[in-house]
Formats: sequence, structure tokens, C-alpha cells
Amino acid sequence: MSPVEPLLQARDVQVHFPMRAGMFQRERGAVKAVDGISLDVFRGETLGLVGESGCGKSTLGRALLRLVEPTAGSIRFDGQELTGLSQRRLRPLRRRMQLVFQDPYASLNPRMTVRELLGEPFDIHGLARGPGEKEREVLALLDAMGLPREALGRLPHEFSGGQRQRLGIARAIALRPDLVVADEPISALDVSIQAQIVNLLVDLQRERGLTYVFIAHDLNIVEHVSTRVAVMYLGRIVELAPSDMLYRRPRHPYTQALLAAVPVPDPSRTRTRLLVPGEPPSPLAPPPGCTFHPRCPHAIERCRRESPPLYPLDSGHFAACFLAEDESRRASPTPPPGGTDGVLAQSPSSG
Repeated sequence: MSPVEPLLQARDVQVHFPMRAGMFQRERGAVKAVDGISLDVFRGETLGLVGESGCGKSTLGRALLRLVEPTAGSIRFDGQELTGLSQRRLRPLRRRMQLVFQDPYASLNPRMTVRELLGEPFDIHGLARGPGEKEREVLALLDAMGLPREALGRLPHEFSGGQRQRLGIARAIALRPDLVVADEPISALDVSIQAQIVNLLVDLQRERGLTYVFIAHDLNIVEHVSTRVAVMYLGRIVELAPSDMLYRRPRHPYTQALLAAVPVPDPSRTRTRLLVPGEPPSPLAPPPGCTFHPRCPHAIERCRRESPPLYPLDSGHFAACFLAEDESRRASPTPPPGGTDGVLAQSPSSG
């Protein structure tokens, strides 16, 4: 157990969306977008969140900020329980938790100028003492984003995609938050612009001490920016590890398949492809046992009946696979305090 208190702590978080049908709109089931996730995010780190489309990454990111209401579980921010808080009591915490949206074309009000877009957070939270101070704050944000000060009077449609995303990032950091959830912030941008936005986020983290939850599809980018990486499959975390450890030696078959599919830029190097048959099951009716077992080449009968916990392996490395059980027993002969949650509370530097 690390003596470091997590900035954000999630325990057994579930987000289920009811499915209704018929004349009386009776509930016929629920889409289990997030199905019992526990994790910690520590100050100053970047936790990468990866997985296939539809695995629940974005839903989890929004649930952590209470933009989507969790169906069950606990979310604590800086020691304060968020679940159950009224909107009035939650509002002071909003300025400390911000979101960078995926689509820079849809996340900015097309009728507001840059001055209005970047000044709005200060108005909402009453932080600007007079228009002069707000103007100085807005200009400082433009400088930090590498945008010209002459842009104050422009509308969003007058900017490129990369510039719009810079404006979205500026809105997110305007109130100097502690935590920023970046929900696939580069997926809608040209490849030539993606590296600029990633470098900007890294620079802002260093300068402002930001903590990121970085949601992405591009595993190369995640490796570059993340302190730790959590791999999601069908609403659950199947592997969690420090970035270099996960990329060097992935333990879960799903993670191995994901990394094997990443293109290698050096044509002289080869990588063994691991083909995963079929498609991810529907979150409306996930399979029993390990949710990955219908596609797993190593599945055994136990996988069809039981859901594996996150087994502790090396320091800070966890995998939800029965193949890791023996290795976990050798690495950790006695259960950790607090069970799996106790293990997840290790900070990246707790070794």
C-alpha cells in the first residue's frame, strides 16, 4: 500500500443504461457500459485508458467527472465522495475537474467568439474581478495555446481543427484544474497535427502540475504520454500496469492481441500477429465468466464459468486472467491488504 493518497479513487463503478421497449416502455434489459471498475489516479500522473470502440472508455471518463451518473459504486475526488452529491455541492469541485472533448468541431459554440468562449468559465465560477482581469486571463490562455491574440474576435469556424482543439484545451485549463479527462483529444485531427496537440498536453502537465486520464485508440501515443495504462474490454479493466512494463511484457491475451496489431515503423522488424476471432459481444448481454473467453485462444472451462479478478503480478502490474494466477501466487504469496482494491492503491512510484 502506498502512503500517497490518490487524487481520484473509483471503486466498483457501474454505469448501466436501461433498454426500454413496447407501448409502456418497460425495461427489457440494460447496456452494461461500465461493469464494476476500480482504479486510482495519482497526482501528476497520466493514466492511459485504451480498448476497442464500445468498450466503455468514454463512459467511464465521464462517470469519473459525474457527467454521467454511475449506477453503482464509489468515486472519491481528493478524499471527497462525489456520488450522491447534489449539483449545488458538486459545483465547487467542477472547476477542479475538466474534460477535453473528442470533436473540436462540435464542442465549441459556433455563435460565440473566442473572447466569449474562453471568458465564460470565469463568469460561471465568478473568478474574474472585472472585465480587465478576465481579458488578461483570456489573453494568457491564447499565449499558452500558441494562438494569436488577434483571434479574440473570431468565431470557431474561422479556425482549423487543430486550432479548435487548442481552444477546447484552453477552456479546460482556464480555471487551473487538478484533473483533466482527455477523451480521445486527437482522434478527429490530421496526423500532422496530432503530435503538436500531444506535445502541448505534455508541456501543460509539466508547467501546471496537471493530472490526466488520457483516453485513446492509438497505442503508440498512449505509450508516449502515459505513466500507467489500463486496458478495457467490454466494460471491465483486464490489465493495468506501468506503461513501459505493459508494452514490454503484456500478460492478458487481449492486450497481447492489441499490441500485436500496432504497426511497426521499421520495415526490418517483424511482429507476430495474434488474430482474435469474432467481434466483441454485446454489452446488453455479456457472456458469463471471463467476457473475453469467446474470442480467447487460451480459454479453458473455468473461463466460461468464473470471472477472473485482477491478479497482482510484478510491482504495479495486474491482469484479469486465470493464466496469471500461478505467477501471481509466486509474486504475492499472501493476499494484499484490502484485496484487489488495496493493490490498485499503489502509486506509480511505490515500486
